[in-house]
Amino acid sequence: MMSSIVVQLDGVGVRLGAVQALSGVQLQIDAGERVALVGSNGSGKSTLLRVMHGLLPASQGQALRHASLRQAMLFQKPHLLRTSALNNVALGAWLDRWQGLSWTDAKARAAQALQRVGLSAVAAQGGRQLSGGQQQRLALARAWVRQPDVLLLDEPTASLDPHAKREVEALIAEFAQGQGQGQPLTLIWASHNLGQVKRLASRVIYLESGRVQADLPVDVFFNAAELSVHSPAAHAFVQGERL
Repeated sequence: MMSSIVVQLDGVGVRLGAVQALSGVQLQIDAGERVALVGSNGSGKSTLLRVMHGLLPASQGQALRHASLRQAMLFQKPHLLRTSALNNVALGAWLDRWQGLSWTDAKARAAQALQRVGLSAVAAQGGRQLSGGQQQRLALARAWVRQPDVLLLDEPTASLDPHAKREVEALIAEFAQGQGQGQPLTLIWASHNLGQVKRLASRVIYLESGRVQADLPVDVFFNAAELSVHSPAAHAFVQGERL
C-alpha cells in the first residue's frame, strides 16, 4: 500500500450472524479526501466505517490501514464518561501513548480543544449532562485533541436539532481544512443528509445491501443526468430522498 493511501479494502465481506452486512467491497481512500457514505438504513454504511477503523474484522478479503496514521471515530450518540467535559477530553489525550503527555499537559491541551469547539464555559460540567449538540462537539474536541490523520463519523448530526446540526457541521468542515500544521485530514463519514454531503464531500460512495453501487466525485454524484448513467440505483436513491 502506497504512503498516500490511508485505507484500502480488497474484496471485503462482513457477516454478522445470519446477515451478510458487506459483500465484495473494493475501495481505496487517499490522504486528504472527504468521503461520504450514503445509502438507506441497513445498506452497510456503519459496518463499513467500523471495518475501516478496525473495530470489525473482515470475514472475507482484507482491510489495510497505513500503520503510521492516527485515526479517531465519532458515533451518532457519543460515548462519554461520567466526569467533567474537561476530563472527558483530557483522559483521551493522557492515555494516548503517542503524545506522551503528563496529566497537567493533557488538561491544558483539553482546555484548548474545548475552546476550539466553543465549550470552554461548560468545561466543569458533566459530559453526560450537556445537550445533544454540546455532547457531539465534546466528542469532536476529544477526537481533535488526539490530532488524527483520519476522522471517521457515523451520522454525526442525525439526532441534533437544526441549530446544533449547523454548529457541528461547521466544526467538521473546519477540521477538514487541516490540523493547524498544514497536514490534510482525511474525512470519512456516513450521512443521510444529502445537503451536508454536497457541502462537505469531495467523493460519494453509495451502498445498497452491503455492496458499493456507486463511487463518484461529488459533482458527478449530484448531476442527475450523469448519475443515472453511472448508477441507476444511486440515481433512484437520490431522487427518492429529494421527494
